[in-house]
Amino acid sequence: MKPVIQQEYTGCAIASSAVLAGISYKEAKDIANSLGIYAEDSNLWSNPKHIRRILEKLGIKTDQSETTFKNWDSLPECALLAIKWHIKNGKPYWHWVVYVRKHNQKFVLDSKKALKTNVRTDFGRIKPKWFIKVHT
Repeated sequence: MKPVIQQEYTGCAIASSAVLAGISYKEAKDIANSLGIYAEDSNLWSNPKHIRRILEKLGIKTDQSETTFKNWDSLPECALLAIKWHIKNGKPYWHWVVYVRKHNQKFVLDSKKALKTNVRTDFGRIKPKWFIKVHT
């Protein structure tokens, strides 16, 4: 898997979907838009049902529920992580990233444009709240 950079400030769910499907941001955005899902809609990053709909359309299977993050070693081989979780005006928000463990390596693919590197291993700085297991 390779990182996909979000092209909109609020496009982390679209970029994370693109990573998992191995497609471009534009392709994932077109699919999301065809489902009535837009990066500008704050529900995209405050309700997991929207990213699940995109992934379903892309043929990517996930667990049906979210799991509370305990530690990095307890994560599955592939997962969507909810990081930067916070409450604003009584509504939860977060940033989507993709966690991958492969061949004894583990890393996070973070779509944020401003990062020096989008392949992250600075696990002490990343604070997941919960995750969704991705079936690969």
